[in-house]
Amino acid sequence: MGIGAVALAWLSAQQSANAVPAKLPKEVTYFDLKPKPPHFAPRAKAMISLFQHGGPSHVDLFDPKPELSRLSGSEYPGEVQFSFINRATKTLFGSPWQFAKRGRCGTEISELLPNLADIVDDVCLVRSMHTGANGHEVSIRYFHGGIPGVVGRPTLGSWLVYGLGCESQELPAYLVLTDPGGLPVDGVSNWSNGFMPPLFQGTVLRPKEPRILNLEPPLHVRGAVQEQNLAFLRDLNRRHLDEHPGEADLEARIASYELAAAMQTAAIEALDISRETAATHALYGLDDPATREYGTRCLIARRLVERGVRFVQLFLAGQPWDNHSDIRNGLPAICRRTDKPAAALVKDLKQRGMLDSTVVHWGGEIGRLPVTENHGDSAKSGRDHNGQGFSMWVAGGGFQPGMTYGGTDEFGHRAVTDVVTPNDFQATLLHLFGLDHRQLSYLHSGREQQITAGREARLIGEIIEG
Repeated sequence: MGIGAVALAWLSAQQSANAVPAKLPKEVTYFDLKPKPPHFAPRAKAMISLFQHGGPSHVDLFDPKPELSRLSGSEYPGEVQFSFINRATKTLFGSPWQFAKRGRCGTEISELLPNLADIVDDVCLVRSMHTGANGHEVSIRYFHGGIPGVVGRPTLGSWLVYGLGCESQELPAYLVLTDPGGLPVDGVSNWSNGFMPPLFQGTVLRPKEPRILNLEPPLHVRGAVQEQNLAFLRDLNRRHLDEHPGEADLEARIASYELAAAMQTAAIEALDISRETAATHALYGLDDPATREYGTRCLIARRLVERGVRFVQLFLAGQPWDNHSDIRNGLPAICRRTDKPAAALVKDLKQRGMLDSTVVHWGGEIGRLPVTENHGDSAKSGRDHNGQGFSMWVAGGGFQPGMTYGGTDEFGHRAVTDVVTPNDFQATLLHLFGLDHRQLSYLHSGREQQITAGREARLIGEIIEG
């Protein structure tokens, strides 16, 4: 993807005949992503979402269950909520890994996540997530778009950029860092603008260098020559726009040229991790082949929000946490790849004084069942899908640090205490950005739409600091 395509993908807003913004100041237009006033004083300014496709096994990572371990190998006494794969048995499967209390807060964390254990005092761990669905796509769309299974809705990053604009006018407001191994489950729907103009779509950076093609102009047009050409083009475009006012496509294309020119300097600098110290490289694990790739993307994410990008999201190829079989090998492998870089991101933001205003989110769309999945050889057993109860964590941006919230039953199957839905999380997150999810609306097909889609959503005040 070249620089023009990156800029145009971010800014080419083709206006739908029946889609207009609602409940924002009248002077705010589609095509102005300058910072916009929130509804009230915000705690957070930016967000980095480390989305873990596939369903990390909460009972092996975040949610210790002594009763599950005690009764491992015996029959589950209740009804198992099967996934669509329907291969789960009723044989309880205690975690093969040990938990221990970590940090001053004493939160119990698995031995598979030693680096998370180092930052647990900065983390709010939610153990009572619930989608009520056990499939990947249906729950992913719930997290990103607000309604289980429904495609064609704007994602969380789109709503934040729509409501608040961007601190930087030299970089896209919403950036996506994909995996070299390919797209995640549900593909480009993960960063869709839905019924909003493409202005609010996530802009994808290449998963390998160069992350933006054709970022630098050819030698023969650099400097004054390019500046003169751009000025002439800008004058022609503005003159044409004056003759055709209100042309959304034209306004967006003008803005895309201007952004592309600015990015020639800003993006080169922002994506150049060689400017970081050796200590920072080591912190993110760039000296280790197991963590180098994910650590590089986490470091780039920090550099982007440091330069005013509003929302950055990292994805993994496929669904590496989807441990239907051989969980004893598969789960440690993905933990080794991601644990150190994720913890480093929180440490780095904190030491730079950025954690107070930057939300870091870590979590997948579902969890795993407390019983084995039937693969014959118990040594190669895995766990089936579980959207009835699972865990995620957040840090910074006004979330209460060193806290554990909610709980699942004694086996880790269902959320039973302080249940949190994706809509609850969306409402709480927007609140920390100074936005009321009921007031942030967008008029589409004659109806005002919100990220929570008019569904029941509660503000979880207990997990907000102060």
